[in-house]
Amino acid sequence: MFEKRLKQLRKKRKLTMQEVADYLGVAKSTYAGYESGYRQPTLESIQTIARKLHTSADYLLGLTDYPEPPAELNHNAKQYLNYEQLHWDGVPLEKDDLDLIRHLLERVLRDRTLPKKE
Repeated sequence: MFEKRLKQLRKKRKLTMQEVADYLGVAKSTYAGYESGYRQPTLESIQTIARKLHTSADYLLGLTDYPEPPAELNHNAKQYLNYEQLHWDGVPLEKDDLDLIRHLLERVLRDRTLPKKE
C-alpha cells in the first residue's frame, strides 16, 4: 500500500522522482526503490516525504484513508499570530512575543526547505 500511495501522490502533485529524491537528499535510485518496494525508507524519511507530498505519514502507511489532513487541523498559524488577544495559559502575549514566534516559525520552515545532508 505504501508504494502505491507514494507513487500516486507524487504523480498527483506533478513531481518527478528526482525532485522528491533531491528533497530527501537521496539518490533517485534510492527513491525509486521506495516506490517499487525494493527499499524501505526510515521513519524520518517517511515524515519528510509526507511533507513534500502534502499528506500525512499515516496516509502513506495505510493507517488512514484520507490523504488530506482533517479540516480542523488545517489552520494557517499566520492568521492566529495577528490576533490582539492571543494568550498562553491565560498570560497575554505582547506584540514582541508574537514577532518572536513568527520569526521562529519562519526559520523552522526555511530550514525545512534546505536540502538534507547525509
